[in-house]
Amino acid sequence: MNNLKDILYTYKDNVYVNITNKCPCACTFCIRSQKDAIGSANSLWLEHNPDFDEVKSAIDSFDFTGYNEIIFCGYGEPTNAFELLIKVAQYIRSKMNIKIRVNTNGLGSLINERDISQELCQNVDAVSISLNCSNEEEYYKVVRPKFGIKSYSEMLDFAGKCKQYTNDVKLSVVDVIGEEEIAKCQKIADDLGIELRVRKFSN
Repeated sequence: MNNLKDILYTYKDNVYVNITNKCPCACTFCIRSQKDAIGSANSLWLEHNPDFDEVKSAIDSFDFTGYNEIIFCGYGEPTNAFELLIKVAQYIRSKMNIKIRVNTNGLGSLINERDISQELCQNVDAVSISLNCSNEEEYYKVVRPKFGIKSYSEMLDFAGKCKQYTNDVKLSVVDVIGEEEIAKCQKIADDLGIELRVRKFSN
């Protein structure tokens, strides 16, 4: 059985929900290829993908005092467990007043073989989408998505759709890509009318 700390963990000032280790990408910079855990977790490698009761138990036993945000983000892509994500988000909303965010690679509609943007945005407060690169060729080399070269345009399309359903959607890049590439990504974000967040690389 999963340790509850594997499912719910803290890092800096936020609480994170780790609901799956499945991911359609193999990003060259992914932290999960470097260490087994971050923050308060003992290991973010789950023995199995948790069911709703396991995640509910982790939430019920956690003291959220002093935390303002809960984020779906672990060692997998949260939309790979989309039905669980939605059910857990709805449970969190029924239990407490706390901001809910999803950190995603933006390929959830490809993963689930349907457009999930509206349903996702209706059940969470914020969506952060990994842009990573300014063009599809570099994206394919760095992110290595199983869906192929089309993944880049699909991710941007997903970001644009999310913008229709929530005011809090962001694109993100990691600072290791360099200032020139960040500037190109900023233009893409500006053209979409979406804020760009530049994250510091952690190792």
